[in-house]
Amino acid sequence: MTAATLDTAIDDVIDRALAERRIVGAVVLVARNGELAYSRAAGQADREAGKAMTTDAVFRLSSVTKPIVAAAALALVDRGDLALDAPVSRWLPDFQPKLADGSAPPITIAQLLTHTSGLGYGFLQPEGGPYLAAGVSDGLADPDLPMAEELKRLASVPLFFPPGAAWLYSLSLDVLGAAIEQATGKPLPQAVDELVLKPLGMASSGFYVESADALVTPYMDGAPPRPMAEPDVSPFMELSGIRYSPARATRPASFPSGGAGMVGSAPDVLKLLEAVRSGGAGVLSAASAQSMLTNQIGDLAVVTHGPGWGFSFGGAVLKDPAEASSPLIAGTVSWGGVYGHSWQIIPARATTVVALTNTAVEGMNGTFPAELGAAVAKAMG
Repeated sequence: MTAATLDTAIDDVIDRALAERRIVGAVVLVARNGELAYSRAAGQADREAGKAMTTDAVFRLSSVTKPIVAAAALALVDRGDLALDAPVSRWLPDFQPKLADGSAPPITIAQLLTHTSGLGYGFLQPEGGPYLAAGVSDGLADPDLPMAEELKRLASVPLFFPPGAAWLYSLSLDVLGAAIEQATGKPLPQAVDELVLKPLGMASSGFYVESADALVTPYMDGAPPRPMAEPDVSPFMELSGIRYSPARATRPASFPSGGAGMVGSAPDVLKLLEAVRSGGAGVLSAASAQSMLTNQIGDLAVVTHGPGWGFSFGGAVLKDPAEASSPLIAGTVSWGGVYGHSWQIIPARATTVVALTNTAVEGMNGTFPAELGAAVAKAMG
């Protein structure tokens, strides 16, 4: 593969997404063998204001938050301040959700990291589902909701299955964030800053900003995409929809969502993912970094992805491209975020891809990330 081949392949995907008005703007970065191999800011950060996208633009990260907070948790595991096999109730004694039969099986730190805890997400439930009925926040809306109240509401809803019995995308990282606060005796934003952001030089990242002017304008899918309202709901798989409050990032009274609450730039996200790919970069032990790259759930089904996929402590892992009918390379670790983001680590090619867009949800699970992933994989051979 030549640099020109990679550039042409990615440029084509971005140009078509913009021309077809599927996304408003994007930043795409690719690192190979520890060096930046591709960098482009395209489209607009604010269409109505005529503000062009820049590579250092700061986005609401939604679930791109998860690998950052997972890294913080694993850094604490390396220090002995958290333990993967320990129940989260050691740090959150009041958080003991029950099964439908009234029993309260322990949920371990590892089960939180792998979404095998028995918890779920409101947006993956039908309208009137149990989380919505209980007022549980998905960490994207509900500004000014305190962490203690969120945990109380979440614990009031029965677990969907015994911890460890299945995989379900969930609020597990939000609970993990609360455990990190107790393990460190510090607010989650401060703990993540000290454990991950400062050591890696992720200066644009955090949980809150003083003004929304510091962030790119978010858009909802449409032809063309429309500016996101405050609050807003995006249809999702004929379920209850994804609830957003863009203003949440400017409201520090909102609980710091370990699963969806951070803001940051594409270069910052690349620093985090490259640290994981390269063995920890001094933030994580080599073993902890590797645990974010390898399947941790055995043969449990990753229901969002289907056959051929597993899940690490950082994201979905492609175990068998043929079984998954995927053009991606075996061992690829990937995930995204509902504000319109996707990322990949491809260990076999020493490659990391970050694609942050300002268009929900096309930039996460629409044509754009599918074509981008396939283009990178094909260019690398």
